[in-house]
Amino acid sequence: MNSDFREKLSSILAKHGSIESKLNDQNDFDQKEFVRLSKELSELAEIAKEIKLFFAREKDLQDGIEIMESSDDQELKELAEREISNIRELMSDAENRIKILLLPKDIDDEKGAILEIRAGTGGDEAGLFAADLFKMYEMYSVVRGWNFEILEFSESGIGSIKEASASISGKGVFSRLKFESGVHRVQRVPETEASGRIHTSAATVAVLPEAEEVDIHIDEKDLMIDTYRASGAGGQHVNKTDSAVRITHVPTGTVVAVQDERSQHKNKARAMKILRSKIYENEKLKRDSSRSETRKDQIGTGDRSERIRTYNFPQGRVSDHRINLTLYKLEKVMDGSSLDEIIEKLIEYAQTERLKNLD
Repeated sequence: MNSDFREKLSSILAKHGSIESKLNDQNDFDQKEFVRLSKELSELAEIAKEIKLFFAREKDLQDGIEIMESSDDQELKELAEREISNIRELMSDAENRIKILLLPKDIDDEKGAILEIRAGTGGDEAGLFAADLFKMYEMYSVVRGWNFEILEFSESGIGSIKEASASISGKGVFSRLKFESGVHRVQRVPETEASGRIHTSAATVAVLPEAEEVDIHIDEKDLMIDTYRASGAGGQHVNKTDSAVRITHVPTGTVVAVQDERSQHKNKARAMKILRSKIYENEKLKRDSSRSETRKDQIGTGDRSERIRTYNFPQGRVSDHRINLTLYKLEKVMDGSSLDEIIEKLIEYAQTERLKNLD
C-alpha cells in the first residue's frame, strides 16, 4: 500500500471520527444539519470499520515481524512466521474490500427498478417461460424483502404471457437486478410436445432504474395520451370501459401502454411510472457514454438482444454465459432462493474488472 493511499484511508477515519464527535453534541446545529451528518456517518461506517481492521492487522504484522527477528527460539520464530503469512492474507483481502468500497458509486444502485419481460422466439413455450421468469423475480423479491408491484400483465392463455412489467422497491434493488437485462434462453420439453423433443425458446428481460419526478421532468405538452377499451384476459370489465391508457412521449417516440387496472387513472399513473424510467435510462445512456463501456467491460454489452443465460430443464442447470458460471440447481434458481448465487458472482466479477481499472 503506497503512502498516498494510506493517507487517504487516514483522512477517511479522521472524517468519520469528526462527524461522530459533532453528533455527540446536538446543540451545535439544527435538525436539518443533524440529519445530513447522520446520513454521512452512515455512508462512512462500513469503510471506516474496514480501515480500522486493516490498521489493526498491520500492527499485528509489525509485532509478528519483531518477534520473528528478535527471538532465538526456533519454534516461536516458526509460529510467528506462519502467523505473519496469515495476517498478510487477511490484509490483502481487507485492502481489496476497501478498494471496492472506494469505487465510484452508480447513483442508481439504491433506486428501485422497473422490470419488463417479453416473450421472444418459441411460440407458446416462450410465453410460458416469460411467465416463469416473471414469477422467479417475484419470488426473489420476497426472498430479499422487496416490494413487488405488478404494473402490466398481458396474458396469452394457457398460463403464458406476451409481456409483463413490475415495479420493485427496497434496499439496493437496482444494484442487484441491473445485471439481469438481456435474452434468457430456456431448453425443455413442452407439455404439449408428444414426442418428448427438447425445444429452445427465449424471453427478453429489461431492468430500468425507477425514476422519480425529481430525476427527470416530463412536460405534459410533450405527451399524447390515448384511452381505449382493454382487450384479452382480464375479467368481465375489460371491454366495458375505456380504461386502458397509451402514452406517447412525442420528442423521443417512447410509447407505453397499460390496461391492467379497471381504473383509467391508475393505468395512467402506472404508464407514467414506466415512461419516466424509460426516458431517464435513455437520457442517462446518452449523457454518460462511459456507462455502456463500463458495462461492456464488466458483464458483456448490456444490450437487451444479448443472450446472457440459459436454463436447461432436462439437465437441471443454469448457465450464465457472461462469466462462464453453471449451477446445477435450476429449481432453486427458479424459485428465487438461489438466484443470489448468480447475482453475487456477477457483482464480484464487475467489481474485479473495475479494480483492474483503478490500479
